[in-house]
Amino acid sequence: MLKPSELPADWDPASDSRLTVWEMVHHLIRALEAGGESAAADLVARLGANSEAARELCYRLYVLSDRKKRAAEALSYNALVQSWPEITRLAQETARAVSQRTGDMFDAGSGQ
Repeated sequence: MLKPSELPADWDPASDSRLTVWEMVHHLIRALEAGGESAAADLVARLGANSEAARELCYRLYVLSDRKKRAAEALSYNALVQSWPEITRLAQETARAVSQRTGDMFDAGSGQ
């Protein structure tokens, strides 16, 4: 298995024909560790409703890692869980901005 840091940075969940929750969690960790909360928020926005399953699995993986004294793994999972409220807030802001720009494009094109 690959570590989150070894996963491809250009991964696109929309083109992944075998998307798994495990994969989503580890790509979210990669994004968070490499680019911070805004990078993770971008990925959450692209994952849509699937992101909630990733958050739930991440929490469970944190608990298991903590119990088994796997500190490095527990730290990564915990960082994602702790950052989740801010990540989802940023993802929602991004979605609103995209929606607003899309709406503005259609309004401008209608001549109104």
